Amino acid sequence: MRRILVSAARTRTAEKRGGGDLLIELNESIDGAPMRDDQMIVLDDALNALADFDARKAKVVELRFFGGLSVRETAQVIKTSEQTVLRDWKLARSWLARELEAPGATVR
Repeated sequence: MRRILVSAARTRTAEKRGGGDLLIELNESIDGAPMRDDQMIVLDDALNALADFDARKAKVVELRFFGGLSVRETAQVIKTSEQTVLRDWKLARSWLARELEAPGATVR
């Protein structure tokens, strides 16, 4: 799902496709605000960096954010405890927030 959403975002922001003119939003960010295509691309880059740092935390974000799984479902998929998923989710969100606020993190 993540690859599909990011690929669609990259396609919509391509200059030959109108450079980011957007008619509807298909996804929402972690905090519930609509996510722009450029934000989706930056999030994907940050998730790739997180995966290099800690693959399990990146997997938790993918399952919860892109897959819409609950804590219990995520724990079952990655075969760990719910407490570990909650801890990974909290740390991953903090890590991603820091990365997304870093200078040069925005596309526009």
